[in-house]
Amino acid sequence: MELTDKVALITGARRIGRVVAAQLAAAGADIVLTYHRSRDEAMRTADEISKCGRRALVLQTDVSRSDHIARLFERTCEAFGGVDILIYMASIYEKKPFAELTESDWDRNLAVDLKGAYLCARAAAESMKTRGGGRIITVSDWVAASGRPRYKGYLPYYVAKVGLIGLTQALALELAEHHILVNCIAPGPILPPPGLAPEDDAEIRTTTPLGRWGGAEEIVKVVRGLIESDFITGECIRVDGGRHVY
Repeated sequence: MELTDKVALITGARRIGRVVAAQLAAAGADIVLTYHRSRDEAMRTADEISKCGRRALVLQTDVSRSDHIARLFERTCEAFGGVDILIYMASIYEKKPFAELTESDWDRNLAVDLKGAYLCARAAAESMKTRGGGRIITVSDWVAASGRPRYKGYLPYYVAKVGLIGLTQALALELAEHHILVNCIAPGPILPPPGLAPEDDAEIRTTTPLGRWGGAEEIVKVVRGLIESDFITGECIRVDGGRHVY
Protein backbone atom coordinates (compact mmCIF):
# COMPACT_ATOMS: atom_id res chain seq x y z
CA MET A 1 0.00 0.00 0.00
CA GLU A 2 1.27 3.44 -0.92
CA LEU A 3 0.75 6.11 1.74
CA THR A 4 -0.02 9.03 -0.56
CA ASP A 5 -3.56 10.31 0.10
CA LYS A 6 -4.36 7.44 2.45
CA VAL A 7 -6.12 8.00 5.80
CA ALA A 8 -4.46 6.67 8.95
CA LEU A 9 -6.22 6.60 12.30
CA ILE A 10 -3.91 6.45 15.32
CA THR A 11 -5.21 5.92 18.84
CA GLY A 12 -2.80 7.71 21.16
CA ALA A 13 -0.74 10.73 20.10
CA ARG A 14 1.85 10.75 22.88
CA ARG A 15 5.56 9.95 22.59
CA ILE A 16 5.88 7.15 20.00
CA GLY A 17 2.43 7.82 18.54
CA ARG A 18 3.35 11.43 17.89
CA VAL A 19 6.42 10.43 15.87
CA VAL A 20 4.51 7.78 13.93
CA ALA A 21 1.77 10.27 13.05
CA ALA A 22 4.22 12.93 11.87
CA GLN A 23 6.19 10.48 9.75
CA LEU A 24 3.10 9.03 8.07
CA ALA A 25 1.94 12.56 7.29
CA ALA A 26 5.35 13.37 5.83
CA ALA A 27 4.90 10.31 3.59
CA GLY A 28 1.59 11.67 2.28
CA ALA A 29 -1.16 10.41 4.61
CA ASP A 30 -3.94 12.33 6.30
CA ILE A 31 -4.15 11.54 10.00
CA VAL A 32 -6.90 11.05 12.56
CA LEU A 33 -5.66 11.29 16.16
CA THR A 34 -7.48 10.23 19.29
CA TYR A 35 -6.67 11.22 22.83
CA HIS A 36 -8.24 10.63 26.20
CA ARG A 37 -6.67 13.30 28.41
CA SER A 38 -3.60 14.51 26.52
CA ARG A 39 -5.31 17.14 24.35
CA ASP A 40 -2.37 19.54 24.23
CA GLU A 41 -0.01 16.86 22.95
CA ALA A 42 -2.55 15.76 20.36
CA MET A 43 -2.93 19.32 19.12
CA ARG A 44 0.84 19.77 18.87
CA THR A 45 0.97 16.61 16.78
CA ALA A 46 -1.81 17.96 14.58
CA ASP A 47 0.26 21.11 14.02
CA GLU A 48 3.20 18.97 12.86
CA ILE A 49 0.91 17.15 10.44
CA SER A 50 -0.37 20.44 9.03
CA LYS A 51 3.20 21.60 8.45
CA CYS A 52 3.63 18.53 6.23
CA GLY A 53 0.75 19.77 4.09
CA ARG A 54 -1.62 17.04 5.23
CA ARG A 55 -4.94 17.17 7.04
CA ALA A 56 -5.38 16.25 10.70
CA LEU A 57 -8.51 15.46 12.69
CA VAL A 58 -8.22 15.32 16.49
CA LEU A 59 -10.97 13.67 18.54
CA GLN A 60 -11.29 12.95 22.24
CA THR A 61 -12.22 9.30 22.53
CA ASP A 62 -12.67 6.69 25.24
CA VAL A 63 -11.63 3.64 23.24
CA SER A 64 -13.30 1.29 25.72
CA ARG A 65 -16.76 2.61 24.82
CA SER A 66 -18.54 1.45 21.70
CA ASP A 67 -20.53 4.68 21.41
CA HIS A 68 -17.29 6.68 21.36
CA ILE A 69 -15.85 4.39 18.70
CA ALA A 70 -18.98 4.73 16.58
CA ARG A 71 -18.71 8.53 16.81
CA LEU A 72 -14.98 8.40 16.02
CA PHE A 73 -15.50 6.52 12.78
CA GLU A 74 -18.57 8.54 11.86
CA ARG A 75 -16.56 11.75 12.17
CA THR A 76 -13.64 10.19 10.29
CA CYS A 77 -15.88 9.17 7.40
CA GLU A 78 -17.46 12.64 7.32
CA ALA A 79 -14.06 14.32 7.20
CA PHE A 80 -12.03 11.95 5.03
CA GLY A 81 -14.45 9.46 3.48
CA GLY A 82 -13.14 6.47 5.43
CA VAL A 83 -9.99 4.94 6.84
CA ASP A 84 -7.24 2.90 5.20
CA ILE A 85 -4.93 2.30 8.16
CA LEU A 86 -5.62 1.74 11.85
CA ILE A 87 -2.75 1.86 14.33
CA TYR A 88 -3.98 0.91 17.79
CA MET A 89 -1.56 2.28 20.39
CA ALA A 90 -3.91 3.12 23.28
CA SER A 91 -2.82 1.41 26.47
CA ILE A 92 -2.76 1.51 30.26
CA TYR A 93 0.59 0.72 31.84
CA GLU A 94 0.46 0.81 35.61
CA LYS A 95 2.26 -1.20 38.26
CA LYS A 96 0.18 -2.59 41.11
CA PRO A 97 0.82 -5.59 43.37
CA PHE A 98 -1.43 -8.58 42.75
CA ALA A 99 -2.75 -8.47 46.32
CA GLU A 100 -3.96 -4.90 45.78
CA LEU A 101 -5.61 -5.39 42.39
CA THR A 102 -9.34 -4.75 42.22
CA GLU A 103 -11.97 -5.88 39.78
CA SER A 104 -12.07 -2.31 38.52
CA ASP A 105 -8.32 -2.41 37.80
CA TRP A 106 -8.79 -5.59 35.79
CA ASP A 107 -11.76 -4.28 33.83
CA ARG A 108 -10.12 -0.93 33.06
CA ASN A 109 -6.89 -2.48 31.74
CA LEU A 110 -8.59 -5.04 29.54
CA ALA A 111 -11.16 -2.52 28.32
CA VAL A 112 -8.49 -0.18 26.94
CA ASP A 113 -5.70 -2.57 25.97
CA LEU A 114 -7.84 -5.34 24.43
CA LYS A 115 -11.54 -4.51 24.09
CA GLY A 116 -10.74 -1.11 22.56
CA ALA A 117 -8.56 -2.75 19.94
CA TYR A 118 -11.40 -5.08 19.00
CA LEU A 119 -13.95 -2.27 18.79
CA CYS A 120 -11.67 -0.10 16.66
CA ALA A 121 -10.69 -2.98 14.38
CA ARG A 122 -14.33 -3.95 13.87
CA ALA A 123 -15.27 -0.40 12.87
CA ALA A 124 -12.15 0.10 10.76
CA ALA A 125 -12.69 -3.14 8.88
CA GLU A 126 -16.13 -2.05 7.75
CA SER A 127 -14.67 1.12 6.28
CA MET A 128 -11.69 -0.68 4.74
CA LYS A 129 -13.93 -3.21 2.99
CA THR A 130 -15.56 -0.39 1.02
CA ARG A 131 -12.11 0.94 0.05
CA GLY A 132 -10.74 -2.35 -1.26
CA GLY A 133 -8.57 -3.26 1.72
CA GLY A 134 -6.44 -1.80 4.46
CA ARG A 135 -3.95 -2.29 7.25
CA ILE A 136 -4.53 -2.81 10.96
CA ILE A 137 -1.51 -2.61 13.26
CA THR A 138 -1.78 -3.27 16.98
CA VAL A 139 0.90 -2.57 19.57
CA SER A 140 1.61 -5.20 22.22
CA ASP A 141 4.77 -5.58 24.31
CA TRP A 142 7.99 -7.58 24.01
CA VAL A 143 7.28 -9.31 27.32
CA ALA A 144 3.87 -10.51 26.10
CA ALA A 145 5.46 -11.66 22.84
CA SER A 146 8.05 -13.66 24.80
CA GLY A 147 5.27 -15.92 26.04
CA ARG A 148 6.00 -15.57 29.74
CA PRO A 149 5.67 -12.80 32.33
CA ARG A 150 8.95 -11.34 33.54
CA TYR A 151 7.92 -8.54 35.90
CA LYS A 152 5.60 -8.70 38.89
CA GLY A 153 2.93 -6.07 39.32
CA TYR A 154 1.63 -5.90 35.76
CA LEU A 155 -0.82 -8.80 35.70
CA PRO A 156 -3.80 -7.25 33.83
CA TYR A 157 -1.46 -5.42 31.45
CA TYR A 158 0.38 -8.63 30.59
CA VAL A 159 -2.83 -10.62 30.11
CA ALA A 160 -4.31 -7.90 27.88
CA LYS A 161 -1.19 -7.64 25.73
CA VAL A 162 -1.02 -11.41 25.25
CA GLY A 163 -4.68 -11.30 24.28
CA LEU A 164 -3.92 -8.52 21.82
CA ILE A 165 -1.49 -10.76 19.97
CA GLY A 166 -4.17 -13.46 19.79
CA LEU A 167 -6.70 -10.91 18.55
CA THR A 168 -4.28 -9.80 15.85
CA GLN A 169 -3.76 -13.33 14.59
CA ALA A 170 -7.48 -14.14 14.58
CA LEU A 171 -8.33 -10.89 12.80
CA ALA A 172 -5.68 -11.61 10.17
CA LEU A 173 -7.49 -14.84 9.34
CA GLU A 174 -10.96 -13.29 9.43
CA LEU A 175 -10.10 -10.29 7.26
CA ALA A 176 -7.64 -11.70 4.71
CA GLU A 177 -10.35 -12.25 2.11
CA HIS A 178 -11.07 -8.51 2.21
CA HIS A 179 -7.40 -7.63 1.60
CA ILE A 180 -7.08 -6.26 5.13
CA LEU A 181 -3.71 -7.17 6.60
CA VAL A 182 -3.45 -7.31 10.38
CA ASN A 183 -0.16 -7.34 12.28
CA CYS A 184 1.25 -6.55 15.70
CA ILE A 185 4.36 -4.74 16.90
CA ALA A 186 5.88 -5.69 20.27
CA PRO A 187 8.22 -2.88 21.38
CA GLY A 188 10.97 -3.30 23.93
CA PRO A 189 13.24 -0.50 25.19
CA ILE A 190 12.26 2.24 22.73
CA LEU A 191 12.02 5.46 24.78
CA PRO A 192 13.08 5.80 28.42
CA PRO A 193 10.13 6.80 30.61
CA PRO A 194 10.24 10.24 32.23
CA GLY A 195 12.09 10.25 35.52
CA LEU A 196 13.89 6.94 34.96
CA ALA A 197 16.65 6.54 37.53
CA PRO A 198 20.21 6.32 36.14
CA GLU A 199 20.72 2.88 37.66
CA ASP A 200 17.54 1.58 36.00
CA ASP A 201 18.62 3.07 32.67
CA ALA A 202 21.98 1.33 33.00
CA GLU A 203 20.32 -2.00 33.81
CA ILE A 204 18.08 -1.82 30.73
CA ARG A 205 21.04 -1.04 28.49
CA THR A 206 22.99 -3.92 30.01
CA THR A 207 20.18 -6.43 29.49
CA THR A 208 19.51 -5.32 25.91
CA PRO A 209 21.97 -7.06 23.59
CA LEU A 210 22.29 -4.01 21.33
CA GLY A 211 23.07 -1.95 24.43
CA ARG A 212 20.82 1.07 23.86
CA TRP A 213 17.30 2.43 23.60
CA GLY A 214 15.87 2.06 20.11
CA GLY A 215 14.12 5.39 19.63
CA ALA A 216 10.67 5.99 18.12
CA GLU A 217 12.09 5.91 14.58
CA GLU A 218 12.58 2.15 14.92
CA ILE A 219 8.84 1.73 15.41
CA VAL A 220 8.15 4.00 12.45
CA LYS A 221 10.31 1.81 10.22
CA VAL A 222 8.31 -1.30 11.12
CA VAL A 223 4.98 0.51 10.75
CA ARG A 224 6.01 1.71 7.29
CA GLY A 225 7.14 -1.78 6.33
CA LEU A 226 3.87 -3.38 7.42
CA ILE A 227 1.85 -0.77 5.57
CA GLU A 228 3.86 -1.11 2.38
CA SER A 229 3.91 -4.93 2.39
CA ASP A 230 1.11 -6.72 0.59
CA PHE A 231 1.98 -10.19 1.91
CA ILE A 232 2.65 -9.97 5.66
CA THR A 233 -0.32 -10.65 7.93
CA GLY A 234 -0.88 -12.32 11.29
CA GLU A 235 2.64 -11.50 12.48
CA CYS A 236 3.91 -10.14 15.79
CA ILE A 237 7.21 -8.35 15.28
CA ARG A 238 9.42 -7.66 18.27
CA VAL A 239 11.33 -4.38 18.13
CA ASP A 240 13.42 -4.75 21.26
CA GLY A 241 17.10 -4.68 20.41
CA GLY A 242 17.30 -8.40 21.13
CA ARG A 243 15.98 -7.96 24.67
CA HIS A 244 13.92 -11.17 24.46
CA VAL A 245 17.00 -13.34 23.87
CA TYR A 246 18.94 -12.04 26.86
